[in-house]
Amino acid sequence: MEIWHNPRCSKSRAAKAALDEAGRAYTERRYLDEPPTAEELDAVLTGLGVEPWEVARLNEPIAKELGLKDLEHDRARWIEVMAAHPVLIQRPIILTDGGRAIVARDETAVGDALDSA
Repeated sequence: MEIWHNPRCSKSRAAKAALDEAGRAYTERRYLDEPPTAEELDAVLTGLGVEPWEVARLNEPIAKELGLKDLEHDRARWIEVMAAHPVLIQRPIILTDGGRAIVARDETAVGDALDSA
């Protein structure tokens, strides 16, 4: 199990705490320090069953600077932008050993991740 974690984010800290409380082994990836490649991000989006614009953080200053709200919905282009600016990736994302990816922003989603591990 792996968690894409931003320690400054309360939702991310809560998900990590839930994994700790459950006693599950996991790898913490501070994705702002170790950004995913476009290929990794594409695989995670496929695992989530979503398009990149569905999990982009559009209120981030860089999103506004890049005009993301008006960017054409071209999957490859969005993945390229998000890989170059990982702050745009919704967090936290838990990757289960079973191959699922879950945006774990609440207790229910974290529970789903734990059940899927």
